[in-house]
Amino acid sequence: MSNANVYQQRPADIAGQSSLHHAGLHELAGKGRQGVGVTLREKSLLGHLVLRGDAADANFAGGVHKALGLELPGALTLVANGDTSLQWLGPDEWLLIVPGGSEFEVEGKLREALDGQHISVVNVSGGQTLLELRGPKVRELLMKSSSYDVHPKNFPVGKAVGTVFAKSQLVIRHTGEDTWELLIRRSFSDYFWLWLQDASAEYGLAVEA
Repeated sequence: MSNANVYQQRPADIAGQSSLHHAGLHELAGKGRQGVGVTLREKSLLGHLVLRGDAADANFAGGVHKALGLELPGALTLVANGDTSLQWLGPDEWLLIVPGGSEFEVEGKLREALDGQHISVVNVSGGQTLLELRGPKVRELLMKSSSYDVHPKNFPVGKAVGTVFAKSQLVIRHTGEDTWELLIRRSFSDYFWLWLQDASAEYGLAVEA
């Protein structure tokens, strides 16, 4: 087993706060008109782990599958099983998102399955969050916010890319026909929240808790 210094970063006796807790999304949930074009939900306090290793090594790919039950995704794609997803970030780098509170256990499983290999697992949960956008007008919202081509032929379900968005940067993940996720840095949460409110005003925006 690896001798890496792994420790529980989520104290059981301290309640976590999402990066948008001050925005009062729970208070906004369910309000506003019906039949809106965009519905927003923060998928907060999930576990985010950055995994690095040799994708060409069958032992590495096999160890990841043993620990997670997921195949390593190829370039610009993600794979998912329930609330767990694995996304390609680079030739030797992936982002693993797991249910909140399970990241310590999952990291242990990865290190055990990949023992003896040249790998890296870093918990980055506190530095980023996911915003889920759902609805018939999300693609149009993305078109006005980013220069990246989100046409269905270029951006099918299962694709994920890092790109410029609202003069900043984030990762766009296409997880369902009318469902997208924005992976954003915690320090930019306010900026993107304000941008999304403005950009979706013509379509109508609803918030889900």
